[in-house]
Amino acid sequence: MTDGSGSPRPSEGARGTTVEDVVLNANTAFYNAFEAGDLDLMAAVWLPEPDPVCIHPGNAAIYGYSEMMRAWAMIFANTPYIQFFLTDVQVRVDEDVAYVTCTENVLSSGEGAPEEGFAGGKALATNVFRRTSTGWRLWIHHASPVLSSGGQPEEAE
Repeated sequence: MTDGSGSPRPSEGARGTTVEDVVLNANTAFYNAFEAGDLDLMAAVWLPEPDPVCIHPGNAAIYGYSEMMRAWAMIFANTPYIQFFLTDVQVRVDEDVAYVTCTENVLSSGEGAPEEGFAGGKALATNVFRRTSTGWRLWIHHASPVLSSGGQPEEAE
């Protein structure tokens, strides 16, 4: 198996599991923890050191593991429902650092949603992972709102 350039593709596990697959599984674990609103699962996803960074759409950067975990606790306490449908997922691995880019198509309820309804949104995300002795851990999450589509304004519904 090659990486498209003719070079052997690095493998991480048995039965054809590539390092890219393992990184994508770590990315999925992040969104699963987010959807579940589970602080323990979220804490297990993140790399505590060196200082992780988390940037949610339209918000300032959160630096450091303890500050970030406090922010996740607040998000979970104020988000009764959230679901992500990821599209345009791309992964790149370079030795002990990897990144995943994707479009987050979000369905949520709570603040900003119509009464007894759901709100939708879209963000572009970059998730940077580092390989550790315990597996791939999320180091940087940066999501930005999508305000337009290919230079064309998005149509209002």
